Amino acid sequence: MPPRSSRPVDKFDDDDYPAYTMGRAADMIGTTPAFLRALGENRLITPPRSEGGHRRYSRYQLRIAARARELVDDGTPIEAACRIIILEDQLEEAQRINEELRTRDATS
Repeated sequence: MPPRSSRPVDKFDDDDYPAYTMGRAADMIGTTPAFLRALGENRLITPPRSEGGHRRYSRYQLRIAARARELVDDGTPIEAACRIIILEDQLEEAQRINEELRTRDATS
């Protein structure tokens, strides 16, 4: 999933800032590094890499990973969980665009 467009000035407030190592990220959402790698393999999240080649996760990516973990914990296969989250994101974006168009048309 791509990063969101609005960028805070301070990286500490930036949900897209890749601040967490794989181990810390896995610990924060209560899963394993292998689970995070699987999310990458299924193209749900693509963490940037540090100069040393290590994955770095943002808070936004961790929220997505936590949602995937919820679905997997409920018995959804990881591939299906990733697809569900991608479709949820696409639906949310389509609804946002529709609302913008409705608002624009109402003011025209």
